[in-house]
Amino acid sequence: MDKKLIYLVRHGDIGLGRDKRYIGQSDLPLSTLGRKQATLLKEIFRRVPLDNIYCSDIGRVQQTADIIASAHQSVPIARVELRELYMGDWEGKPFSEIRAKYPKEFKERGEDIANYSPPEGESFSDCYRRVIPVFESLAKSDETTILIVGHAGVNRVILCHVLGIPLENVFRLEQNYGCVNLIYKEGFEYRLKYLNSIVNRDLYRMY
Repeated sequence: MDKKLIYLVRHGDIGLGRDKRYIGQSDLPLSTLGRKQATLLKEIFRRVPLDNIYCSDIGRVQQTADIIASAHQSVPIARVELRELYMGDWEGKPFSEIRAKYPKEFKERGEDIANYSPPEGESFSDCYRRVIPVFESLAKSDETTILIVGHAGVNRVILCHVLGIPLENVFRLEQNYGCVNLIYKEGFEYRLKYLNSIVNRDLYRMY
């Protein structure tokens, strides 16, 4: 029976601190902390025999993937389908601004997180339909160990898929900057080995 390890990583920090914004597909670079997180991930994955590294084509994810890939002298394969949820007219705007200017829409999204689309943007259901076919194609490939470097929203959609969790629960799955998830696939079944694991700076291990 076919077996596969799929490491799913979120990109490093982008320097927003507590300033919560709808970043979506805005092309922001890694912060100094984010580059340090990516470097720690490189040291973790230096010891993992990866067949390939896949990533979104958005800068902060490509930066993270490039740093990790340098340990393997490989080049990440960018897939446009792995881009973050597109927030349309809300892109780049603080939560507080949207809540104040569009209280009805803000409330509607909170009440139907799976299906509500911001103006000109995507819902999580739209994101699911874009991301999961690509994820499944990678999961069914002949490779035995792969790394996917993605975004919080994309990672949550993938995790909902492999766990069989409705998208209504998408925000119950925490995804910190630079975290690692490990998905084990055997045949047609998925198991989550660990979720939102953070790199320990002193021991170069995950907990």
